[in-house]
Amino acid sequence: MPTLYQRGLQISKNALFSMFVSRATSLLGRPFKVLTILNETADKLADASSKDHKFKQLFMSALTLVRLVRAYASGDYRAIPTSTIVSGLAVLLYVLSPIDLIPDFIPVLGWLDDLSLVSWFVGKFQQELLKFRDWETRTVQLPAPQPATGDRQLPAVAELGHS
Repeated sequence: MPTLYQRGLQISKNALFSMFVSRATSLLGRPFKVLTILNETADKLADASSKDHKFKQLFMSALTLVRLVRAYASGDYRAIPTSTIVSGLAVLLYVLSPIDLIPDFIPVLGWLDDLSLVSWFVGKFQQELLKFRDWETRTVQLPAPQPATGDRQLPAVAELGHS
């Protein structure tokens, strides 16, 4: 049985994921749209209730990815190759999408492809995530870790004046 990373690598080479990479590339210049996607993805990730330690670590890494893309989109953090951000945003789009290799409504299995892809991203770009976390702790005063409740602090798109 392949590991989550190996399964994520397979998904990253799939034509369906290529579609998300193309979409992520086109969205990168639209920060308000990216913020909307980040909010929706964080909410979806926050609904995960797995007690397994490995999955919790993966979940926390996925939330780091959400913060990384947000910091990039806002212009606060640019010490990362654009291709890495595009890959990260594509992973988030895939996680958010109802159209993926294993539909999310299938209990447990529906999340495996999402987790696999996040695992692949974390494995491939671990150094970039560590650099971002280091930057984050030096420049951003983060609140103490609490149980995941999504990312509801950002305004809705309508509040930003966009639809």
